[in-house]
Formats: sequence, structure tokens, C-alpha cells
Amino acid sequence: MEVSFSKEVQALRLGAGDTFHGEGILAITKALLQSGVAYVGGYQGAPVSHLLDVMVQAKEYMQELGVHVEACSNEASAAAMLGASIHYPLRGAVTWKSIVGTNVAADALSNLASPGVKGGALIVVGEDYGEGASVIQERTHAYALKSSMLMLDPRPELSNMVRMVEEGFALSEASNMPAILELRIRACHVRGSFECKDNLKPALSTQNLIDEPAGFDYMRLAHPPVTFRHEKLKVEERIPAARRYIAEHRLNELFAGRRDDVGLIVQGGLYNSLIRALQQLGLADAFGQSEWPILALNVTFPLVPQEITQFCAGKRAVLVLEEGQPEYIEQDILSTLHRLDIQTPLHGKDLLQATGEYTVEAMATGLAKFAAKYLPEYAVDAAQAWLEGNARRRQDVAQQLGAPLPARPPGFCVGCPERPVFAALKLAQQDVGPVHIAADIGCHALATFEPFSSGHSILGYGMSLASRAGVSPMMQRRVLSIMGDGGFWHNGLLTGVQSALFNGDDAVLVIMKNGYTSATGTQDIISTPDEEVKERAEDKQQSLVDRNTTIESTLKGLGVQWMRTVHTYHVDAMRKTLQEAFTSEFNGLKVIIAEGECQLERQRRIKPWIAGLLKAGKRVARVKYGVDEDVCSGDHACIRLSGCPTLTLKDSPDPLKVDPVATVIDGCVGCGLCGANAHAATLCPSFYRTEVIRNPKWHERLLAAVRSTTLRWLQPA
Repeated sequence: MEVSFSKEVQALRLGAGDTFHGEGILAITKALLQSGVAYVGGYQGAPVSHLLDVMVQAKEYMQELGVHVEACSNEASAAAMLGASIHYPLRGAVTWKSIVGTNVAADALSNLASPGVKGGALIVVGEDYGEGASVIQERTHAYALKSSMLMLDPRPELSNMVRMVEEGFALSEASNMPAILELRIRACHVRGSFECKDNLKPALSTQNLIDEPAGFDYMRLAHPPVTFRHEKLKVEERIPAARRYIAEHRLNELFAGRRDDVGLIVQGGLYNSLIRALQQLGLADAFGQSEWPILALNVTFPLVPQEITQFCAGKRAVLVLEEGQPEYIEQDILSTLHRLDIQTPLHGKDLLQATGEYTVEAMATGLAKFAAKYLPEYAVDAAQAWLEGNARRRQDVAQQLGAPLPARPPGFCVGCPERPVFAALKLAQQDVGPVHIAADIGCHALATFEPFSSGHSILGYGMSLASRAGVSPMMQRRVLSIMGDGGFWHNGLLTGVQSALFNGDDAVLVIMKNGYTSATGTQDIISTPDEEVKERAEDKQQSLVDRNTTIESTLKGLGVQWMRTVHTYHVDAMRKTLQEAFTSEFNGLKVIIAEGECQLERQRRIKPWIAGLLKAGKRVARVKYGVDEDVCSGDHACIRLSGCPTLTLKDSPDPLKVDPVATVIDGCVGCGLCGANAHAATLCPSFYRTEVIRNPKWHERLLAAVRSTTLRWLQPA
């Protein structure tokens, strides 16, 4: 049972006269349909996963509209889809997560931007930047500059975001340039409303097919010698056309201020935070009316020189608020002003922090410096007092706690099938010695945190096996690479497995086969068991991953000779298999398939089934693990080897035992890892397994009564 987006799918059907209420990313999804998009593709990843997830679940409605939707194997294949818009008046949109996705798609994007597009092409990128980001701290903006692609950064207000999608397609067609629409996390999750329009059926679609292919036109190929002409077209025709459209349709927004001698230029996506920061300085009211004029750039590339000069001319100073490094927009504005000999002082990174997310506090700090320099008559003491008050409150909390709060790094879900693999790996290294571990993107990357601390490098999604190629020949002991089944299909098969086999590398690869691309939202992949298999399963609580052997068949077809499949919860078997892989005389690629269904998906699958059994009054048994407090020694080795959130500590009931004892709290899903670890590591025998039976049979009730009577009889008076 997958996550249901039925309500979101219904919202896509809203038309003229209806009001949409919801999140920003779903508003973007609706805007694509209002714009007459003909095809949609992408690769999932926060914060834009919902766009593709909802589109996929709205398959029937998409067929009605004639919109083709495709879940792509990676971002490169998604970007290549946009090639449909090179020759044909088809509006296409693809989506992926931030700079890491753009990096994967870079080759296709360059070859798309060179000939340009005829139909509008829109790339929705979920920009994940700042201290809370899950990726490297880079920006997609650089790709727009190097390849001459449009860059939109809409102000986070739903009607404006929807308008920028519609205008983005039109701007792309007017300039023949692909457009990137970047959405920060806050923009994706901002809630609001907008007045809907009817969805547009594309003129050419799956319901209205193209009669004949376009005639051959060498100018539409990204191939020398015409690529030299393409480069001239970018500068001489496309960028000027884009600037004309931006100016004529007023895509960038000018918000007037009460005084006009200073001004602020801000990326559209930062506008809401800027207004909040101005309010803290007393420079904006509760309705968002600013004392200073603001130029909000809904389009950050290309900038329109006339807009910049008109805004800056005659002002005592202008502050540019641009998140991240390098300061591309600030440099562009400086160059424009210099060429036209406009002497307005321009500030940016000299007053604001150079790196990191521009939070309200970060902006307020820079704005206070700007005000102190140019508007000393403004009482910015209130802002300083607010900032100092925030710092004081943090100090007060720390003093009350007596110590700083401990770090709380993310961890595996309760019962995650990947946790036992790393427990087995810790045990295996006690025998074979420490090994170099090439980690990868995915849930298994959480093993880089305590208590496992496993991983020496992360070089990209599915790149772990490839990343050990330069290390393993230099190591006395074999190197271990880890990737998930999602990473295997995304990139690992070609860049890692194929390369290792071609070069005859002596390497060890563990593939976490949990059945889904779990880290991005448990989307299906080619090795996910289909619904028919799930429905036919005799025991709904059984893992279904082993019902699909696509990965094993693919590896055999490529020529992998050493391959083992081990269920992940069998810790001792996994430890022995790892030891065998590290010490085997076989010289070549050794692959261990770590089999265990994603626990989130398993719970989604079995919970409604169990609820149905209980409602029908049928017997249901739930496995539960516990710790015998009298046996527990209190050394906590089990916790250091597991890291499960439901395996924790409590005070010992024995007054002679000083150390707290281990305990299993509510939330345990009965995976059995704690007991398997205790057995594999020869720890204390304090773990016990029990079954909680609901709606028991008559003989079970009788047996329970006999047992309880016997126990009471054996207890001392």
C-alpha cells in the first residue's frame, strides 16, 4: 500500500471559478496543467517529490488531458526528455532535487541549451540550501549562467508562483531558452490559495498525435559546426528576447517604499524572509509595506539592465540580498552599473554573511549595518535588542540545562532492514580488521552517524563502487562499497558494476535491496514487487522484496560470478558472508545482496490488513521483544551495536545495580535485531521474544490461564 495522494489528485481537477488551497509544490503542479504542459518527467527528491508522486497517481486524469508522465531512472534521463521541445511546439516540464540533480543532468542540459527549444521547457528544481540541507552547499544558478538558461526564483506566494510557471513557459518560447524554476524548501511548503484556471489540453499530445516527424534541420543539433552559431544566437538573439519579455510583462516586481533614497534588490524566493527582517527593524509594517523600495527578482537570469539602472539611479545606496556563494547577481549588477557609469554605492556580501541560508536573523544583521551606514536617523536599536535577546534566550536555555543540548543526528527508522547490515559489519571488522568503506547517497548514508560511523566518502548517488576504484589498488585489505537498490538503478549499474567488471577489479559491493527508492519517499523502481505479487502473498507480514530478482538477473547477465543473497535481519549470517567476501580467494567483484523490505512500506502494507483482521474478530499475533531486567548486565553493548530508537535505558529496579538497564519501549516493530545482535556478538542473554495475541483461540486462552496459575503457585508466599 503506497502513500495515497487522492486529495491532491482531486485538487488538480479544479477549474475556473474554483479556489485552490494547499502547499506551494502542489500549486506548481496545478500550474503546469493550466499552462498546457504536454509531458512531465523527473526524478524524485525533497522538496519537490510531491510533484512527480501526484502526477504518477493522477495517471487516469493525465490520460484524459493527453499529458504523458514518466518517472525517470535518473535526472539525466529526465533532462533528455526535454529534447521533445527542440523540434515540436510541445510544452514539457521535468523536476529533480537541487544541485545534485542538476549535476547529473548537466550533459543533457548543455546539449539542450545549445540548439534551444521551440516548445516551452521548464525545469523545476527543489533548491536545498543552508544548514538544514541534505546536500552539498552549491547553487543551480551557475548552470543557468554557463549554459544560458533562464533562471526563475519566484516570490513565495501561491498566485505569483503559479504565474511564474505560466510565464516561464511563455518566456522559454519567446527566447528559445530552457527555463529553470528554483523553489526553496519554504516555497515548496508555503501554504496559501489562488484562483484557478481551467486546465489546458495540449494541442499535440498522447490524444492528438503528431502526424509526421519534423524535417531534418542540422541547426537543431548540438553538433559542430553549428554549435558555434548556437553560441552567437544565445548572446545576440535569445538573451535580448528574454530581456524584452521580462520587461514587457513585468515579471520582476517593484514594491514602492515610503522613502526612495535607498533601495533593496532581493531574490524573489527570499522576499518573505526579507519582509519579516524589516519588520524586526521597524522598517516594515504588519501588512508588509516597507519603508524602503524593494526590487524582487522573480527572474534572476538574465537580469534586465534597464530595470537595474532605473532602480539604482539617484539612490544613496542599494543593498543586494543574494543567498550563497559566489555572488553572481551582485557581480552582474555591479558590472551593469559600472558600464553605464552609475555611481550608486552597491552593497551585498560586505554587509551580509557570505555563506549559509539567509534566515530572518541573518538578514536583519545585514540590514542593521546598512541602516547604520546610510540612515543613522533610523533607530535600529530595536533590531539590535531583538538579536541580542535571541542570543540571551539561547544562553538562558543552555544554563538551565546545565550543558548544551546533545547533538541529535538523523538515524534509521525503527526496524530498518539496513541497520543490521552495519551491525554485522562492525562485528566482521573485529575479525578481518578495519576496512575502507565507500558510502553512497541513500538511507544507508545514515550509518555514517553513531553508533556505526561507517563511511569514508560519498561521491554521488550510485557512485560508491566507482569511487573506490582509486583506493582499492592501494589498500592491503579489500575495500567495501555500499549502495541501495535505488542507487544501483540510478547510476551504480553503469558507473560502478560495469566498470569494475570491465577492469577485473577485486572489490566487495553490498546492495541494500529494500524494494524502493526509500530515501526519496519510497517510490517504486524496476525491482519493486508489483501489486499482483503483493496481493497473492500468503502471509501479509512476509517480506516481499525477494519476490523480485531483477537485480540478481541483471548482475548475472553482466557476468558477476561471486554473488550471495542474505536476509538483513540474520546478523550472524551477514557477518559470516562479509567475512567470506573480505577473505575469499576469488579475485574479482563480489556482490552481497542484503535483502529486507523497507520497514515503512512494510508497515503501510500490513497495518490495514491487520486492522481488517481485528475488525473481523480474527486472531492476530504481534511479535514483541523485551529485556529481562534481572539478567541485563548494564554494559549497554547491545545499544552500541544496534542504535535502534526503541532500545534505550531505564533505571534498574535492583537497588544493588547502579547502572541503568536496557529496555525496549513502545514502537518496537518486532524486527528481532536486538536479539540477533546479542546472539551474533555473544552478548548477555537478556533479550526475550514474546507474542502479543489479540482475539486468541479457545485453547490459547486455556493455556494462558494454566500458565498464569502455575506461575502464581511457584511464586513464594
